[in-house]
Amino acid sequence: MPKTDKNDQKYTDYDASLSGFAPVIDERAHTLVLGSFPGVASLKSQQYYGFRHNQFWRLMSDVIEEDLMVLEYRHKLDALLSAGIGLWDVFKSCQRQGSLDSAIREGQFNDFVALRNQYPRLQRVCFNGKTAAKIQAYFDDHGYSTLVLPSSSPANAMQTFEQKLLVWRKIRQESE
Repeated sequence: MPKTDKNDQKYTDYDASLSGFAPVIDERAHTLVLGSFPGVASLKSQQYYGFRHNQFWRLMSDVIEEDLMVLEYRHKLDALLSAGIGLWDVFKSCQRQGSLDSAIREGQFNDFVALRNQYPRLQRVCFNGKTAAKIQAYFDDHGYSTLVLPSSSPANAMQTFEQKLLVWRKIRQESE
């Protein structure tokens, strides 16, 4: 019998292996923002941060000083890439009920070695939330600069948008 999570997304009691998205990155990227794994709304729309209540695009609008909220999805991605920022997730696949990171099971990591070999200009990894940041030590050990960001997810209601923004602005400050 289907259940409903707090984002009003239906799911089954057991989801088969889910596949994430390809990285959004090109040769200009010096910074990679890593999430954990796309939520139900993102998987359905096939867009990073596709759930309308996720604050990612609003936060990044401030970071890159361009209003991403008014742009179509592909133009949002182009704007991030023009600012030297790429997107990806920690997991390439997993099993999960609903959209919460705490429900991720059997996560398979993306191939970060291949990514670094293909994009040697990449120097910094910013983790969108604590689940993504669980692999911070790996990136520290491989010479990346790292920054843990408060999650842009609406599930992270412990901080206001303004409190989150103070930390997210460090992406811009560190790349200037």
